[in-house]
Amino acid sequence: MREIVFDTETTGLDPKTGDRMVEIGCVEMVNLVPTGNTYHAYYNPERDMPAGAEAVHGLSSAFLSDKPLFRDTFHELLDFIGDAPLVAHNAGFDFGFLNAELTLIEREPICMSRMIDTVQIAKKRHPGAKLSLDALCTRYGIDRSHRVKHGALLDAELLAQVYVELKGGRQIGLELAAEASVVSITEEVTAVRKAPEGPRREPRPHMPTAEELERHRKFMSGIDNALWG
Repeated sequence: MREIVFDTETTGLDPKTGDRMVEIGCVEMVNLVPTGNTYHAYYNPERDMPAGAEAVHGLSSAFLSDKPLFRDTFHELLDFIGDAPLVAHNAGFDFGFLNAELTLIEREPICMSRMIDTVQIAKKRHPGAKLSLDALCTRYGIDRSHRVKHGALLDAELLAQVYVELKGGRQIGLELAAEASVVSITEEVTAVRKAPEGPRREPRPHMPTAEELERHRKFMSGIDNALWG
């Protein structure tokens, strides 16, 4: 199963008030395993960058001024994600901005049925616990020491690891190991059961001889007060 884990950075919190998407990072996964294929892009938002937003992701208006407009490269993004389910942390936020950008250029928005929200999965697995990406990385022992500021591709890569854990990643690994052990044991037993090479030996007799039976009778008759007498 192919899935895309993605994250966005923006100029603010609400596209309805004029905020824009300025960065997107995507990580391709197949059967919960990252393939190494990624997509990353910066966009010129055609507006100023509020200081609060810049403090979060470090993307200034000057840095973004020479980056392409979303309308000029959106097809590359859509080609990469294809029709795969899209995984994001607090996915409604990222879907909202991505679809707002598509709407601005009069393109069809991405169907919400493709959305997988890791916050909702985490709520079910860890009710009452902190659900931020940082908190989940700490819970699952995922190294985030290089995450000084938010970055779309970096956060998508971290989220991909969290998503695997939320889906039972360690258990999946144990199951695969168990299956490998069963195969190994089966192969060993099969090898032991194979007939040895070389000439066959005649079977040994298992019935007592007449002499052995007579010796046993004499032995038993010499026992006084036997329990079976």
